[in-house]
Amino acid sequence: MLTAGRQTGAMHHGSFTSGQLRAFCLDFNGSEETFPFNPETSVFKVGGKIFAISALDAQPLQVSLKCDPELAVRLRAEHPAITGGWHLNKRHWNTALLDGSLPDRLVREMVEDSYDLVVSSLPRKQQLLLDWPGLRTRTAPTEGRS
Repeated sequence: MLTAGRQTGAMHHGSFTSGQLRAFCLDFNGSEETFPFNPETSVFKVGGKIFAISALDAQPLQVSLKCDPELAVRLRAEHPAITGGWHLNKRHWNTALLDGSLPDRLVREMVEDSYDLVVSSLPRKQQLLLDWPGLRTRTAPTEGRS
């Protein structure tokens, strides 16, 4: 899980491309890409709920992601390339400018956290169908799973 201010190891900046962003978003169990607004705006969903929005052909590349409200504020304070979600509820969404100034690891963690936030709001049955790791860690902490 992402925590503001955490620095672990060397951080590589600036190699996230639109193709990598699309592939990363689609790599999550049950994720799908839709175009409900226009043909240029990719909307990534899980369980029918949005976890990422990006105009993948836009320059510079940006992605809007769901975020815990307290963490959202801290990330914005620490990174000028992260702002309140554009045309979204700024309490729950951040927009990250992928201009090379953000570490790739941070971007990946933000996407993963967004997916996890959305999946955590889905009914347990859907979470089980998605084989969501967060469900195992919350429901079986003493079963010794690795």
